[in-house]
Amino acid sequence: MNVTIPQESVFCIDLHCHSTASDGALPPAELVRRAAGKGVTHLALTDHDTIEGLPEARAEAAASGVQLINGTELSCLWKTQTIHIVGLDFDGDSPAFRQALARQHENRWARARMIVDRLQKIGVTDLLDKATAAAGGDVPGRPHFARVLVDEGKVKDSAQAFKRYLGAGKPGDVRAFWPDLTEVVQWITDAGGIAVLAHPRKYKLTATKLRNLVHDFIRAGGRSIEVSTSGQSSGDLGFLAELCRRQELLASQGSDFHFPGAPWCELGHIMKMPDGLEPVWHYFREPVGCSAPA
Repeated sequence: MNVTIPQESVFCIDLHCHSTASDGALPPAELVRRAAGKGVTHLALTDHDTIEGLPEARAEAAASGVQLINGTELSCLWKTQTIHIVGLDFDGDSPAFRQALARQHENRWARARMIVDRLQKIGVTDLLDKATAAAGGDVPGRPHFARVLVDEGKVKDSAQAFKRYLGAGKPGDVRAFWPDLTEVVQWITDAGGIAVLAHPRKYKLTATKLRNLVHDFIRAGGRSIEVSTSGQSSGDLGFLAELCRRQELLASQGSDFHFPGAPWCELGHIMKMPDGLEPVWHYFREPVGCSAPA
């Protein structure tokens, strides 16, 4: 597997990663230092439904010589399925965008409380408090609930927690609180950003359904898809590259880094995108690696 960054060889561009501001293991500053140590030159911190980690990350990026791009990963619904949309290069000071993120934060708390209600039969006392502590005091997500179930001896590891209780179709898989895909894409574009369909092959959709999703995403104002990300095969890469070309979308990439020790999703280690794609970073307000597009 080729894990060099494509397009502009002098750059190492990672546009998808997570810190302790959501469900990542490293604080924002430590994550940026690790990215710099891995040779990343341009990084987007894309925590779930929040931009609270960006100020700390930006301060460290200035010290480490990394160019930080505003980012977040927003949950939404498409035909009852949870989909993730990465927002890149938006105005983080946009009042309307911040209000939207505040509503999304409230949605996450409502979702967390419903997860607790659905997992009552497991018999973990103070589950919400323990999961909140695992999340560093903020709203917990499914990985934090999984950690508590492991600590309480209810499952042997996180994988088993998802298989039994938290994965797709299980009691802890709560989807009802997310806004529609069209609304979320609009939040990003109204804030001057670029909406990116995150890790398209991870939704386990058929090729036909994925094309339908992409069609609706484009109609909503989406402009890019992640062609290269962690955990996908060379076949996935080729399929997404062709989909990107056919739909005339911009190509994005990112490791989806959450924690150290997993070489398949390490910062900056991304399968090389095929040639002939138009990189999303050429269309940032301060384009990377080219002159501003006409």
